[in-house]
Amino acid sequence: MARRASRQVIVAGGGIAGLTAALAFARRGIAVQLYERAPRLDEVGAGLQLSPNATRLLGELDVLDALLSVAVRPDDVTLVDARSLAVLARVKLGDFAERRWGAPYLVVHRADLQNALLARASGEPGITFSAGASVSHFAVNARGVTASIDREGKMAEEHGLLLVAADGVWSKLRSLAGAKGRSRFSGSIAWRATMPAQGEAGQILGRITDARSVSVFVHPAFHLIVYPLRGGETLNLVAVTRGRPLDHGWSGQADAALLGQAVDGSAKEIRRLIEAIKGWTVWPIHTVSFEDWTLGSSFALIGDAAHAMTPFAAQGAAMAIEDAVTLADTVAAASADATGALATWAAERRARVSKVVRRGGLNRFAWHAVGPVALARNLFLKSRSPEQLATDLDWLYGWRMSGRDDVQ
Repeated sequence: MARRASRQVIVAGGGIAGLTAALAFARRGIAVQLYERAPRLDEVGAGLQLSPNATRLLGELDVLDALLSVAVRPDDVTLVDARSLAVLARVKLGDFAERRWGAPYLVVHRADLQNALLARASGEPGITFSAGASVSHFAVNARGVTASIDREGKMAEEHGLLLVAADGVWSKLRSLAGAKGRSRFSGSIAWRATMPAQGEAGQILGRITDARSVSVFVHPAFHLIVYPLRGGETLNLVAVTRGRPLDHGWSGQADAALLGQAVDGSAKEIRRLIEAIKGWTVWPIHTVSFEDWTLGSSFALIGDAAHAMTPFAAQGAAMAIEDAVTLADTVAAASADATGALATWAAERRARVSKVVRRGGLNRFAWHAVGPVALARNLFLKSRSPEQLATDLDWLYGWRMSGRDDVQ
């Protein structure tokens, strides 16, 4: 039976963006119908980094405490030359980050974050979660939006004031809304692996990394990021190389010999590490070009559906969380001109995300630098203390929504 609720939103997608949006709307007294296409939420993906601009918002949503029990709070980000294993720089995190930005910097398994969000949402009476169901079509009308819900071929209608599309980089709803932009292969692929800290690979890493750091090994042909998960019992590795596009999907399989070729010329410990790890999964890195993220007052794209980005700034999850909370703030505060409010929200978010994307591009350029550019990079990094390199990120980690008082 169709449901009409003037203070209800429909959220499509049960990932990080969708679950965060559901919690943020419910916290502001707006009922949520949340639909996830998959019949259940599996442990998809691997590790991710959550900077203080994200963990601060997770704290507001009463998710952070549950997350702290399974996350690791790294002491710093360490930049290492992959050929010599010389430390180029450290960016101070740990206690320094929490004091400066008012929230911790965490590394966590994606599934642990999703489970913490889902557990919080399950206890929220304002949220109705439906797995194995998707929004197949929608139509904007004078009262808001009407969505067609597909539950294994059985169709129903749902009505709300807003449809939030949080259905990822290959968003179906983005195309249904008439969006012109499509996902684009970036030219890079990410090789991912997680493993127990004990074992051959863990022993190799123990000799070349700090167990409490996010380590970034830089090289002209690749970069490798390593950090602990789940209390340090698990290690997460992501190697990024040039590559060809794969089929659409979260991950696929590829010949690990290609990764071995990419790291040729790096330190022997790096080469041994790559050889010791079996079962690499490959993620083609796609981006989404900037475009209109809203349709009148009744439709909004968030997260990867709006602005999938390369991972070089480690801000994909954080931007999705920011999108979700700021959108809920905007809708809850909107007066008669809801269309104008959403347009303002989208413009502010595009400006913020654009700056993050530029930072990611700068990181990639610096990490893969060669010749005189690499020399200049090393001299600059040597001139900056770990604390100074951290404070250079005040604009990112210390962010607050414009004109917003923090929710207590």
